Amino acid sequence: MATAPRPRTTTRDPEELVRRLTAWLGTRLPGARVGGVAAPASNGMSSETLLFDLVHPSAPVSACALRLAADPAAYSVFPVYDMARQYRVMRLVAEHTDVPVPRVLWLEEDPGPLGAPFFVMERAAGRVPPDVMPYTYEGNWLHSATDAERARLQDATLGVLARLHDQFPAKEARFLTEPGTGDPLRRHVDAQRAYYAWVVDGVARSPLIEAAFDRLEELWPQDPGPAVLSWGDARIGNIVYDGFEPAAVLDWEMASYGPRELDLGWTVYLHRFFQDLTVGFGQPGLPDLLRRDAVERRYAELTGHTPGDMEFHTLYAALRHAVVMLRVAYRQVHFGEARVPEDPDTMILHRASLEAMVRGTYWPAP
Repeated sequence: MATAPRPRTTTRDPEELVRRLTAWLGTRLPGARVGGVAAPASNGMSSETLLFDLVHPSAPVSACALRLAADPAAYSVFPVYDMARQYRVMRLVAEHTDVPVPRVLWLEEDPGPLGAPFFVMERAAGRVPPDVMPYTYEGNWLHSATDAERARLQDATLGVLARLHDQFPAKEARFLTEPGTGDPLRRHVDAQRAYYAWVVDGVARSPLIEAAFDRLEELWPQDPGPAVLSWGDARIGNIVYDGFEPAAVLDWEMASYGPRELDLGWTVYLHRFFQDLTVGFGQPGLPDLLRRDAVERRYAELTGHTPGDMEFHTLYAALRHAVVMLRVAYRQVHFGEARVPEDPDTMILHRASLEAMVRGTYWPAP
């Protein structure tokens, strides 16, 4: 994914989408026009994002972003896209915390206007660590930054997680609890098992992912800890930075109710995913960014909560990412961009690191 052409993510006609968006905006602001339309080029493989300028004398903002539920005809990454849920989470985060989230403007749950539910929010100015080519590769702004600047970005990012977990009232996040029985962590993992079953329905299963689920049970925390609002897709590629300070936290479609370590494990592992890919292509990457020990230590300093069972949570993050990547790979097959290999586990880009985590050999001994 780091070097191959970007996989197809939609079958929608951009010009038709803009026409329909203009018509819909006219019902909110008669005479409104849409200009400066663009799609983000570097990040995002799930919901569609469209950036545009809203031209109207009474517009609440001029720079906007549209989040549109995934195109069902494009072999969507997730089975359900609850745009009202995302809209609600962002509104509540803005209400209860000082975490910077874009101002949400309008929610449209009727699929009629654009073919799927969507919401419109204010567009944040700044820069995002890219996925393609990954920010760990030479030549992008984060790789070119100084050690001190990257350390500043890391500390500010962990501050976002700490404030989100500490400031957001847990009772307000309970609507995000996954269905089923057991504590929030058990429900979260059971939901991931159901998602994996959906991904492999009618296609080849992944022995490695199933082995990772088995390993999770062996590592299951004795005390998962208190549940909080979990951002879900907690990674620096989902933050717009003003310089090296977070200006906007994006992509809340994976938000949930669960232990703090869900976000910490995801933050640590998603950096490792890009770092391992970069090393595999012969570059040093950014080995000192978001190191697991540094993340755990700084988060404890900021919150008073010492992260626990991080071997479990980093494995869980790698497993969850593997399921998503498997779905993306099968979408490429669906559109004729790739073929199914004899061994389906080869479609998991981080196969080697996930195998090492299952064996318990990925992280150095303490």
